[in-house]
Amino acid sequence: MRSIASRMSVMSGEGALSVFARAKELEAQGRSIIHLELGEPDFHPGKSVIESASRALAEGKDRYCAVIGLPALRQEIATYLARTRSITVSPANIVIAPGCKIALFLAMMALLEPGDEVLYPDPGFPGYPSITLGLGAVPVPFELALRNRLQPDPAEIAAKITSRTRMILTNSPGNPTGTVYTDQVQRAIAELAVKHDLWVLSDEIYARIIYGGEYLSMLRYPGMAERTLIIDGFSKSFAMTGWRLGYTVAPPEVVPALAMLAVNTYTCVAEFTQYAAIDALRDREGTTPRMVGEFTRRREQFVRDLNGVAGFRCEPPEGAFYAWVDITGTGMTAEEICHILLEDAGTAAIPGAAFGPAGKDFVRFSFASSMAMLKEAVERIVKVSTAWQGLPAGR
Repeated sequence: MRSIASRMSVMSGEGALSVFARAKELEAQGRSIIHLELGEPDFHPGKSVIESASRALAEGKDRYCAVIGLPALRQEIATYLARTRSITVSPANIVIAPGCKIALFLAMMALLEPGDEVLYPDPGFPGYPSITLGLGAVPVPFELALRNRLQPDPAEIAAKITSRTRMILTNSPGNPTGTVYTDQVQRAIAELAVKHDLWVLSDEIYARIIYGGEYLSMLRYPGMAERTLIIDGFSKSFAMTGWRLGYTVAPPEVVPALAMLAVNTYTCVAEFTQYAAIDALRDREGTTPRMVGEFTRRREQFVRDLNGVAGFRCEPPEGAFYAWVDITGTGMTAEEICHILLEDAGTAAIPGAAFGPAGKDFVRFSFASSMAMLKEAVERIVKVSTAWQGLPAGR
């Protein structure tokens, strides 16, 4: 009898997309919904980026092109990383992909064997354990706990490394917590990777969205150049979510494997979007700093307003654009809270368990919406908070 491959039974979807689907159903019924579930900036690329894409199309740049990406774009990414992250990479070590998810997937496919163990943050991006399981490897979580200010605990990571450990996944700034790993934590992780000869997959998609201090890439630490792969792209820092543009920075010996996987999957990334990406990286209009400035204002106001809701407790995120709210004070589960928020208040948010077991007492809100929308969302939340006011915490 015909059947679906067994790997599909161990992979999982994303809670954000499930909530989004229900929110769209309610909207189709005429309900007003404030979408705080998706990590999509409410901005658009700068005018010059759009013009670059249009010009490239007009010039016929819609053909097959280099499998690992246009040389001009790879050079521009190397220049950009040197300017914004103080790291030196060769354009030859950069592989362009149609989005960060496929870049992440193929990097893991290139490096993991069935049975290999992968250490990853919990709570974290749902794709980390899902892809790991789909490849026949074993996801091993390390907790981002309030007692550690949502930072990874190097001692916990060290204790979980075994002879089967192959890779450590890092994500700073992180989804869903907004954590920016400290220099001390990253240095300790780097030392563990060197000591145990591990790959490090550094998801740096939110690297430009931080609220103070200098961003430190994992590639900056001793011994990391030969074992670190950076995953990054244009969705978050350049508000180009629908353009599906990502890239991997990899050690030289990994690049041919990524190229082989590209040949066998997407062939190449759309040529005209790559020309637009060059313009985005140069950012002559200052689009990214202006966007981050607006996120800074929203962060301050939204976190302050959320802390005024009965039973909510939220620390300001250090990066990205998510508010990670501890809801233990409500006496309800995160799933109950999110159900009330969506069905009764028309406000879509994500239960923290969608990002891993360690997130079960949290709700994630995206503040990638306008200040007016965020204010209205909190007003709606306050109105329905009577549903849990007076309940004993942790009932």
